[in-house]
Amino acid sequence: MKRVVVTGLGMINALGLDKESAFAGIIEGKCGIKTIESFDTEGQSATIAGEIMNFESSMVLDAKEAKKADRFIQLGLKAAAEAIEDANLPDDFDRERFGVASASGIGGLPNIEKNSLVCGNRGPRRISPFFIPSSLVNMLGGFISIYQNLKGPNLASVTACAAGTHAIGEAAKSIMVGTADKMLVVGAESAICPVGIGGFAAMKALSTRNDSPETSSRPFDAERDGFVMGEGAGALVLESYEDAVARGATIYGEIIGFGESGDANHITTPTMDGPLRAMKGAYKMAGEPQIDYINAHGTSTPVNDKNETAAIKELLGGKENCPPVSSIKGQIGHCLGAAGAIEAVVSLMAMRDGILPPTINYTTPDENCDLDYITEGAREAEINIAMSNSFGFGGTNGVVIFKKI
Repeated sequence: MKRVVVTGLGMINALGLDKESAFAGIIEGKCGIKTIESFDTEGQSATIAGEIMNFESSMVLDAKEAKKADRFIQLGLKAAAEAIEDANLPDDFDRERFGVASASGIGGLPNIEKNSLVCGNRGPRRISPFFIPSSLVNMLGGFISIYQNLKGPNLASVTACAAGTHAIGEAAKSIMVGTADKMLVVGAESAICPVGIGGFAAMKALSTRNDSPETSSRPFDAERDGFVMGEGAGALVLESYEDAVARGATIYGEIIGFGESGDANHITTPTMDGPLRAMKGAYKMAGEPQIDYINAHGTSTPVNDKNETAAIKELLGGKENCPPVSSIKGQIGHCLGAAGAIEAVVSLMAMRDGILPPTINYTTPDENCDLDYITEGAREAEINIAMSNSFGFGGTNGVVIFKKI
C-alpha cells in the first residue's frame, strides 16, 4: 500500500484564527477559555467555554451563502483554505483524485436549536429552507468540496470526540488503497449554544468552575471536575509520499499507524480497555516504534484522565517506558469532533518545531495520573514519533501515529 504523508495544515481555535497564532498561544500556555459571550447564560450551571471571539462569516462566505452554512461549516472552511494554501499545490493537480474527509461530533446544533424554537413558537412553515443543509455534518465536506473544487471521495465521520482522528484514518485508507491520490481532512465543531452547554451540563460532564475560567480545564489534575466546551477546526492535506516527493512538497510527517476500537461497555462512561486496544492497533501498525510524545485526549474529566493514563502505561510496559504526555484542552477547551484534527495539527507542528506543548493548570497531583504531563511550560525536545489519542461517547476510539521525515 502507498505511504501517506501530511503536506498542508490549517487551524482555528480560541487562541488564534490561523495555525501559527493558535499554535503559539498553545505553546505559551495561554488560555482561551472565558465567560461565554455568545448567548445569555442565565440559568446555566456552566457558563464558560473556549469561544472564538474575532471570527466573522464574511472571512469565508458572502452574506447570502453564510445563511446556508452553520458556524461549524464556516470554521471548517477557514481551516481548509489555510491547509490548501499551505500545501502549495500545483495549479494542474487532478481534482477528481482529490477528496475530502470531514468530521464533526454534533454538526449544526445552534441551527437545530434555533429552528426547533421557530417550529414550536411560530409553526413549521416558518422553518428556514436552509435549516437542513446548514446542519448536516456531511455538509462540512460538501461546502469544502464545492469551494475548493475537489471531486474525489467525499466522506464524513460522525463519531463524537473521536471524529477528527477517524477522518484522518479514513482519508489515509483512501490513499493507501488507491481510491484517491490526495485527501483534505477537516474536523470542525461549534456547539456552544444554550442547548449544547445545557445538555452536557445535565450529564455532569462540564466543569462548573465558573468563577475561574482560565483554570477550569485541568487535565490530569486531582481537582479536575469536568471538561470545558471549545470550538474550532483543524485541517490536514494528505497525499502519497511518492507524489509529495515528486513535487517537492514540504512534508510535516508520515502517518505510520492508526487504530480504532469500540468499548462495547457504556454510552458515556469510557473504559481503559477500548482506548488501549486502539493504541495497540496504531502502535502495531507503526512497527512498535519508540514514541517521543503523546498528545493525550486528556479531557479533564475524572474517568478519562485516569483510564488514559493507565492505558498508556499498559501499552508501553510501565511508567518508566512512557514518553512526555500533554493535553492542550486546558488552553482551548474540548472541541469535540474537531479535537482530533486540531490535536493532530498541533502534534505535527510540535514535531516541526521541536517543542512539546504544555499541560496547563496542573497543580495538584493525582496518584492515578502519574506520567510526565509537561506541567512546567513548553519543553524543547526532538520529536521523531508522535501519537495523538481521541476517545468519544458511545465508546468509540481513534489513535494516529506520525513520523518525522
